[in-house]
Formats: sequence, C-alpha cells, structure tokens
Amino acid sequence: MSPTAKSVAGGESHGSATIATVERAADILLHLANSRGPDFGITELSEQLGMSKAAIHRVLASLRSRGLVDLDERTRRYSLGVGALRLGLAYLDRIDVRRMGRPTLEQLSARTNETATLSVLLGGRERIYVDQVTPDREVIMSVSLGEPYPLHAGASGRTFLAYLPEDQGETYLNEVPLDALTASTIIDADTLRESLAEIRTQGWARSSGERKSGAASVAAPVRSHDGYPIAVISVCGPAERLAGEFEGCRDALVHAARTMSRQFGWTGD
Repeated sequence: MSPTAKSVAGGESHGSATIATVERAADILLHLANSRGPDFGITELSEQLGMSKAAIHRVLASLRSRGLVDLDERTRRYSLGVGALRLGLAYLDRIDVRRMGRPTLEQLSARTNETATLSVLLGGRERIYVDQVTPDREVIMSVSLGEPYPLHAGASGRTFLAYLPEDQGETYLNEVPLDALTASTIIDADTLRESLAEIRTQGWARSSGERKSGAASVAAPVRSHDGYPIAVISVCGPAERLAGEFEGCRDALVHAARTMSRQFGWTGD
C-alpha cells in the first residue's frame, strides 16, 4: 500500500472512531434525559446501553469536562449537568411559536372545518392573535391579527389567565378594569376565578359571544417545559354552528394543544 493510501485509510479509521464516540455520547445524554434517574452508575449505564464499562467511563469523563454531566463524588453516580440545561434552554429560546404552530393550525382547521387561531401574550395584560387558518366554506369566522384583547374576555384570554402563575392572575383580576366587550363578557372577579379553576381542571375554555357577538370558540393552552402558557390555540366559528359541533372541535383542539405543547418540552397531561 502506498503512503498516500495508508494515510487515507488511517484518516477513514480515525473518522469512524470519532463518529462512534459522538454517537455513544449522544446515546448516553439522551438516556440520562429520558430515563427516570435521577442519577446512574457506570455499571447500570453499561447494562442499559449495551456498552462496555470502559467506553462508558471514557465518554462520561469527556462529557463531565464540558459540564454536560455531573459526578457525585460520594456515590460515584452521574447525572445531567448544567451544560445540558444550557443546551435545552438555548433551544427553547430559539423556538418561533408562530412557525412551529402553523402545521398544527392547518391540521386543526382541516379536522374541524372551522377557523383555528394562535394567540400570544402581550405585556401580561392583553393577548393578540398572531396566526389563523380558515376553512374553505361559505360562512367562516376570521380574527384580526395583532389587535390586543383583554385576558378576561373570551375563551383564549381566560385560558391564558387560568394557566398564568397564580400571582400574575390575581394581579390581573385585582388591578385591570374588567370592562365588558359585549353583554356576555364576564366582568365579575369572583365569577372569573370560578371559571379559571374550571378551565384548569378540564384543560380547555369555552365562550360564546364574550368577545364578539355571534361568535363562539373553544381554547386550550400551549405550555412550555415549565408549564407556562406560551400560547393559546382555539377553534372558533359562528355560535349556532359551533354549538352543534362542540364536542368534536373540543377533542381535536385538546389533542392539537397537547401535541404542540410537547414540541415546547411539556411532559404533563
């Protein structure tokens, strides 16, 4: 074999070894993240991943040097490190909720044959629609993107209020004027508190004519890894028509909200 051929062969061998090491590191990190844990010994990881103890030890030493895993010196057991947390938070910070939510809205509108919307918070006291998908039918509901609405009026707003941290919700109820947008808007703080508790229990909110007369909707939260409502999706339509389609729309909505929440790291119910 010529020197050049040997060099190429050696490079390929080294490259293959590097790829194998990267794959082992990824397998270990994903195993630590997906298993109950909270920590693991080398023997345990070797048996669960089918790797030799020596290989596990080498990879863990490298990951530890970069802060991706921690070692408890007393128990000699490994767990995810702060470096892994930084990676996860960096990913979450870069997620575009509108871009991520578009396929879900399209599927939801197609499944229900009604308008599907996506709302986000605006300053903690209002919300705005940032996207919608409308069905191909003669009579539809459409929303105004970018126009702020108070959180106490309508299913989407009350969903935000229900899933915000308790102190933020109480601040809203105690400090924000509960003005009526229609004759059906809930403007009594105690009645709102009862409604918010019900929303948290069932996982969705329903409204009819609260924000806009003649319109009805059902809404559910899109939750991040820590449970925070980073968005709300809804199905809306003419009140009379949606009343007859309610159960199907609700079930499709709840499924869509859970699917989208998982994209943002939520692992709860």
